[in-house]
Formats: sequence, C-alpha cells, structure tokens
Amino acid sequence: MTATPGMPSQGTDQHEQHAQRQDHEGAGAESSAAAPSDPASTPALAPSPWRRVLAVLKPYVALTKPRIIELLLITTIPTMFLAAGGFPNPWLIAWTLIGGYLAAGGANTLNMYLDRDIDAKMKRTKNRPIVTGEVSPRAALVFGIALSVVSALWLGALVNVMSAVLAVAAILLYVVFYTMILKRRTSQNIVWGGVAGCMPVLIGWSAVTGTVSWTAVLLFLVIFFWTPPHYWPLAEKFSRDYETAGVPMLPVVASRSSVARQMILHTTLMIASSLAIIPLGHTGIVYTVAALGSGAWFGFLVGRYALRTRKGLTGKKLDPMVVFHGSITYLTVLFVALAVDPFVHL
Repeated sequence: MTATPGMPSQGTDQHEQHAQRQDHEGAGAESSAAAPSDPASTPALAPSPWRRVLAVLKPYVALTKPRIIELLLITTIPTMFLAAGGFPNPWLIAWTLIGGYLAAGGANTLNMYLDRDIDAKMKRTKNRPIVTGEVSPRAALVFGIALSVVSALWLGALVNVMSAVLAVAAILLYVVFYTMILKRRTSQNIVWGGVAGCMPVLIGWSAVTGTVSWTAVLLFLVIFFWTPPHYWPLAEKFSRDYETAGVPMLPVVASRSSVARQMILHTTLMIASSLAIIPLGHTGIVYTVAALGSGAWFGFLVGRYALRTRKGLTGKKLDPMVVFHGSITYLTVLFVALAVDPFVHL
C-alpha cells in the first residue's frame, strides 16, 4: 500500500506509537529513579545491637572521667617498677590498674552525682551525663557505689588487703572529704582534697611490696605539692564559672599575685620532694637528670607566671593554661624516668 503524501502509513504509525510508549516508560523509570524516596514509605534502619550497647555505655564511661584516670596510669605503673626494682608481674600490674580504675571511676561518678547542681551552672561541665539527662541521678549513684565496692573486692582478692584499704581511703577522701566537706567551704579545697589524687602511688607501691615505705611517701608528697600549681591555673581560666557556681576556688577569692606566690611555694616543695627520692629511693642517673631538668623547667614556668601576675597581665597575655599543660608534662617526664631508671645502671 502506497502511503499518501502527508499521512504516515499504518506500519509507520504503529512503529512510532511503540517508540513513544518506550520513551514514556523509560522517562517514567528515570523519573522514579531520580525522585527521592518518600521517608514515610521507607522504613528506618534499626541500629545494630552493638551500637545500642555503645550508646548506653558511653555516658557511663564519661561518668568515670577517663581523662583524669590517665594520671592513674602515669603514676601507678612507674611506682610499681621502682618498688619492684625492675619489671613486676604483668598480671599484678593488670589487676592493680583495673582495680585502680574502678576505684577512681567510682569516686568520680559519686563526685558528679553530688556536684550535679554545680555542673549545671558551669560551661566546662554542663555537658556531663547527669546534667544532660543521659544518666539519671539515681542510676549514677548506684553505678558509683557499685564501682567503689567492686574495686575494693577486686583489689582485696587479686592484689592484697593493703591496696584495697588504700583504695577505699582514696574514695572516701575524694567523695566525702573533698566533694562534700571542702569544695564549697574553703579556698584551700584543692590543696587538702588533692590528697585523694596522691593515693595511686601508695596503692601501686603496696601492690608490689605489701607495705608503704618512705620512698612511697615522698612520691605521695610530689603529687600533693604538684596538685595546686597544676589545678589553680585551670581554675583561673574558668574563674567566672566557679564564681557563678559559688565554689570558692583560690583564684576566685584571692588576687592573682597571691595565688602565684602559693604556686611558687608548692612548686618548690614539690621539687624538693622529688629530689629527696634520689638518696632514699636508690634511683640512678636517669631519674636524677629528669628530676633536675623537669623541675627546673616547670619552676621557670611558674616563676614566669608569677612575674606576669605582678605586671597585671590577664587573659592570653597571662596564659595560665601554659602552666596547666606544663604541669602534666612535668609529671609525665618525672614518672617515666622513674619507670626507666631501674633498668639503666650507670
């Protein structure tokens, strides 16, 4: 059949209609592929059981203040090395550290429970789990008590009774003596409350020897005198927070120059205690050089800070956090040298 000019033939018409249907269907498919899916019609993927467990555990781990527990590791292990005169039993190290973590974690949790009203007023602490509601006060109280009890049982069963007793003493000192009695009443709160932070060296020494020697007492004094020049610069930086919360940290209630003078006094006594370990602790050249060098360096930082306060400098020009971070470096260098020293006979 011959097609009439200007009018398609029947076969051509059918072919074009078929092509049009394919184009339409293809366009529809592309449109469906390109169009975003309807959230209401797409079921949300449920989190895996592992993620759910982590989501529950994360705020409880935060209650233990893991960063503070780094201090536990820095001080306890080297003390055990010095007490043993070498490498202690690895299992003893593990049991002591686990027990120490549980004790410190329990004390820190109870501290957050008791200070939840203060924490809510301070920018530095407003995101803590009890304040945000991730953990209820009751759950935190139960968790803190449980960790404290387990730590004492753990150390008593796997280390020795002396270490368990010292751990319980550390918990009571931090929770009762510092948090409940001193913190809100006196500007010397961190001085005497810092005793709790000194206990890990006694626990580490007693874990190895079953006793507490004069060397362990001197290590205790190093951390005791170290705590104020370590913490007061941090309190200076966040002094408005503490003032808002009604906590009489020394930088809140005293002049900067007065705080600096007390920092110099504590730093001097800290260095003296660290050097007294040399004859009594039978340490060698590694510890001696580290104690002299790091002590002189940190003493310089504190002295410079005091000079800046006398000049009336504030803010970034005063820069208290340099002293804060420097204190951490000082203690790390000193105790690493303490751990290495028994293995180097010069």
